[in-house]
Parts: sequence; structure tokens; C-alpha cells
Amino acid sequence: MEIPDYQTLMLPILKVCADGSEHTLRELVDTLAVEFALTEEARKELLPSGRQPIFDNRIGWAKTYLKKAGLLDAPKRAHVVITDRGRQVLAQVPTRIDVAFLKQFEEFVAFHDTSRDSATADSGVTPAALDGSETPEEALENAYQQLRESLIDEVLEKVKSCSPEFFERLVVELLVAMGYGGSRNDAGQRLGKSGDGGIDGIIKEDRLGLDIIYIQAKRWENSVGRPEVQKFVGALQGQRARKGVFLTTSTFTKEAQEYAANLESKVILVDGPLLAQYMIDSGIGVSNVASYNVKRVDSDYFSEE
Repeated sequence: MEIPDYQTLMLPILKVCADGSEHTLRELVDTLAVEFALTEEARKELLPSGRQPIFDNRIGWAKTYLKKAGLLDAPKRAHVVITDRGRQVLAQVPTRIDVAFLKQFEEFVAFHDTSRDSATADSGVTPAALDGSETPEEALENAYQQLRESLIDEVLEKVKSCSPEFFERLVVELLVAMGYGGSRNDAGQRLGKSGDGGIDGIIKEDRLGLDIIYIQAKRWENSVGRPEVQKFVGALQGQRARKGVFLTTSTFTKEAQEYAANLESKVILVDGPLLAQYMIDSGIGVSNVASYNVKRVDSDYFSEE
């Protein structure tokens, strides 16, 4: 079954807590996972950041909203219990509890309007996004992913418009930024000179030069096929080399990828989108516009036990 959105989870959470007992987030997650018949794969599906399961995140935010509306209380760390207001709400036998429903409570309105205004001003997330199926954290992460994907396309277009010489220099700077080669002068040996049987350059694997990585850099529009990769592998064998990186602004055919995956020697294929991602992560050709730190309360800090 598809993972329910956080608003859909509000009423089921309140019903679980109707027994008057204290419940932990883990108990709520496990109980509602069974109620919604979620598969193990669905339960393990992560937020774009990869830091937390989506279902756990949605349970957490639904619980937070119910607490802000006064339907749940937190008697002690990491536990919730239903309040008198929560019981009164259940006595009304609602068919759904969502943001619109919770706006009847002044405490929730104050919390929600403040959170919405802050999120809109700080991250560009629209109020509509915060009122929809996504939690605020999901909306922020998905907005970040959209910005990143757009930036990947933009960076790649810029790289494709550069000269072959600039592309070769870019490759060296990128590999140095990723921790290879030691210095730029050490890294770029033979790069930009006549290739030796399909090799464009060589770079040290580390600052000590314990091993050498051979480089092939192609600023192409058409997909790179298996023959080009085979040519590069043949050149590596001619140098008795064990490691190589083939970078291109285009893509690799399926045959080329399968061939490289089955080689005894280590040959890494880096296509255009992956190249752009490495550039972004390494700060090559991009600059910071803004940064946001998402923080949570450190419950251990406030523990007096």
C-alpha cells in the first residue's frame, strides 16, 4: 500500500492513543504500519536526504501537529498521551483530522501560521505545500532536490559549451577537489597532450602517488559506446595499468556499461549528469547562494535523570 500522507495519519494516531496509555513514536510507527498494511519496502523508503524513513517522518509530524492542537500531550521524553480535548474530539466521531480541522484550536493556529510564514520566507516553500500531503521537512527536501536537478542540467549545459581544453582542465580540478592527485600540477600530467593509445592523462590516486589512475575525457554529444571503452581498456593494458576513469559530457550505452562492469581491471564510467553532480558536491563551477540548517531538539540534553 502507498505510504499515507501525514494528515491522513492524524486520526489513526489519536485513535491508538485513545486507550489512555503512554505511547512512544516507535509504537505508533509499528502499530500504524500494520493498520495500513505497509510492506517492508515501503517502511524503509527514505526521505530525499536518506536520513529518515518517510513513514516515520510523517508519523512524527502528525504527532507534532496533534500536540500543538492540544489533542496529545507529552508527559515525559519521547512519549505521548491523549488529552481531555483529544477525547472530546474522538467523541465527535470525526471521519478525518487534518490541518483544516485543527485550525479550530487557537494554539494550533498560532503555531501553524508562524511555521508557515517562517518556511515561506526562509525556503521558498509555499503555504500550499505545507498544507498538502507533504510534511514541512519533505517539502523542504523535495524543493532542494528540484533545485539541485535544475542546477545539474544548467551545469552540464555550461560544460558542454566549453572548449575541449577547458573541459580537460575542469576534469583535473574536479579530481583534485575530490582528493586525488595532491596538487593541480601533480594531477595534470600529460593531460591536454596527445593521447597515448586512448589515454588523455594520468593522475595520482593519492598525495603519496602510491598508484596511478589513467583518464579519458570526452566532451561529446553522442553516447559513448562499447568500442570507445574497449579502446581505453586496451590502452590501460598496454600501460599495465589497473585503474582508469572515463569521463564524458554525454552518456554511455548499456553495452558500454555492462562491459565496464565485468572487467577485471577497475574502470569507472562517469557520464554527464554524474559529472555535474560531482562538480556541485565539490564546489567546482558553482557558488553558494544560501544554506539552511534543519535542527531538532536534543532530548538527551534536557534529561535530568
